[in-house]
Amino acid sequence: MTTTGTPTTRAERPGLIQRAVGLLRRHAGELFRFAGVGGTAYIVDVGLFNVLYLGLDWSYWYAKILSAVLAMTLAFFGNRHWTWRERRGTSAAHRQYALYFFFNGIGLLIALACIWANAGLASVWPQYFDNALAVNLAANVFGVGLGSVFRFFAYRTWVFNSPKPAVP
Repeated sequence: MTTTGTPTTRAERPGLIQRAVGLLRRHAGELFRFAGVGGTAYIVDVGLFNVLYLGLDWSYWYAKILSAVLAMTLAFFGNRHWTWRERRGTSAAHRQYALYFFFNGIGLLIALACIWANAGLASVWPQYFDNALAVNLAANVFGVGLGSVFRFFAYRTWVFNSPKPAVP
């Protein structure tokens, strides 16, 4: 026996694609603003990384850390004042900033792990992985991409969470 309103067959349950489309529709504006802020920060991150790494011959570790920290700062202000402006509530900016940088630190570790993996692969296959293109792909495509997925959910869940409704 089934309870009224409970789907009984596989055809009646929403599939993964329908759920994903519904999720995208519910959060489209938020995702658009997050992508705009993130895209701007990404250009700063990649541009500064390449200026430091290729132009000034810095170590890719230091270049990535500095470029990411500057891009994070830019993205914080964009996300706080545009992406999730309605979620600022009474949270102090310094509290949000600390949480934001904590989660960005995890995102940076994800990017550095991708660089580390590339360095390991370069020791095995230097003809493919020991070049500026491979380092850029590891740091700025795979690292930033995986880190961005993590950061989106961390920001909306813990940093720019919805203010609690006032108890009457």
